[in-house]
Amino acid sequence: MATAVSANKAELIAIANAVASEKMIDKAIVIEAMEDAIQRAARARYGAENDIRAKLDPNSGDLRLWRVVEVVEQVDDYYKQIDLKGAEKLQKGAAIGDFIVDPLPPIEFGRIAAQAAKQVIFQKVRDAERERQYEEFRDRQGEIITGVVKRVEFGHIVVDLGRAEGVIRRDAQIPREAVRVNDRIRSLILNVRRENRGPQIFLSRAHPDFMKKLFAQEVPEIYDGIIEIKAAARDPGSRAKIGVISHDSSIDPVGACVGMKGSRVQAVVQEMQGEKIDIIPWSPDTATFVVNALQPANVSRVVIDEEEDRIEVVVPDDQLSLAIGRRGQNVRLASQLTAKAIDILTEADASEKRQKEFVQNSEMFQNELDVDETLAQLLVAEGFGALEEVAYVEIDELASIEGFDDDLAQELQSRAQEALDRREQANRDERQALGVEDALADMPYLTEAMLVTLGKAGIKTLDDLADLATDELVEKKRAEPRRRGDDAPKREPKGGILAEYGLSDEQGNEIIMAARAHWFADEEGEEAAAGTATDTAEDEQA
Repeated sequence: MATAVSANKAELIAIANAVASEKMIDKAIVIEAMEDAIQRAARARYGAENDIRAKLDPNSGDLRLWRVVEVVEQVDDYYKQIDLKGAEKLQKGAAIGDFIVDPLPPIEFGRIAAQAAKQVIFQKVRDAERERQYEEFRDRQGEIITGVVKRVEFGHIVVDLGRAEGVIRRDAQIPREAVRVNDRIRSLILNVRRENRGPQIFLSRAHPDFMKKLFAQEVPEIYDGIIEIKAAARDPGSRAKIGVISHDSSIDPVGACVGMKGSRVQAVVQEMQGEKIDIIPWSPDTATFVVNALQPANVSRVVIDEEEDRIEVVVPDDQLSLAIGRRGQNVRLASQLTAKAIDILTEADASEKRQKEFVQNSEMFQNELDVDETLAQLLVAEGFGALEEVAYVEIDELASIEGFDDDLAQELQSRAQEALDRREQANRDERQALGVEDALADMPYLTEAMLVTLGKAGIKTLDDLADLATDELVEKKRAEPRRRGDDAPKREPKGGILAEYGLSDEQGNEIIMAARAHWFADEEGEEAAAGTATDTAEDEQA
């Protein structure tokens, strides 16, 4: 490149064309880099204080070099200014305030100047190449790309993608996959980031989307949009599940993905190093989809708890280990596939749980409503499980229970409402004992029971409540699926302070904004007070 700057016109243009073609960047960028290099060399020759410009014709290779000077009456800076008399010699009709061109003779590049010019050109070209790589691969996120393994560093695989390099980090690889240098490898372009050292292209072979894209390549119906993969979950290198649906009733989505004698799915399995794939019919009905997702286990019953966002699945005793899978793999993948926490129970477990709930609710009704055991059990058997259900249900629904009449129904409702009032008063007394401000009771949606929970969590003033984020207040509890016979320690579910009360994010946000209202009121009051003080001062001056 040292000869490039001192080469003849034809050589300069030939070099610019060659560099632009090799690096796949615009020729104008290379020409601009050469002009910048020549300008820097000229400033080193004539003085860095000069405003020197260079222009290289991209077609002919002609090079023009000049400095820009301002026409002034009295010269203070001889490098950037010129008097009117001197300006007339350079440009006829020059006037004070004009900027004119002072042509400079071509320069001869010494070794140091040529080396500096070479570095400038290299840097400009490298920056342009990095930008080109970023723009090219940024738009290809989510695609599958084939590359050649260049090297393995600290467990991370560096892949040559042709005009760039990508990296498959250790956590994005298929476990126990043997990869050697010069192996051809397919992977998903997961993310492209612009960094100081150039664009970083992160690849993955463990992401569920990698499996989706492989199926799209092997199954024409998926590529054409006739069949859609609605959900996918993977335990990389071991097992995977995908939920598929067909938008054409005449095409079986599972059969199309499996292919003739399993040819299509086997092509995907081989690419994923023998990972077993369960192809499951997707259903908009959550219970049906959960039953499908737990295949090959048979499911007896599904109970959905929408408030807790959990699903209780009951299976026959002999299907328990199959439903859970080795080390909980089957139920874990089913949980990921359905985006729901799944509890697996046997028939015996479910019966025991129902009996326990029956006894607890019966005892609660006996104590709170002051009724005998038979009447309490009759209420539970009819589906009543809380005082609120008894207190606010239609009278006709209570009276329609066998052995009940209107008088008994009204009496039960009255007792239920009295019991709720007693609870509310007890919660109010506990809340006041905890030191929770009465102002919190005026917040929307908050009950005395919720205020007690807040007080126990240290939230006792409006400012305490206003400082919370919405997720800290109402985010639902999330826990790992619980499985009978699982030896792993149970993780305490995490969630907001009021997670157990089922408040929505919108309600939580409204509560917090109501708590913050006094902040804005205080600010407006301060501004009004400041305005009054200013008016008073002006009146006194007047």
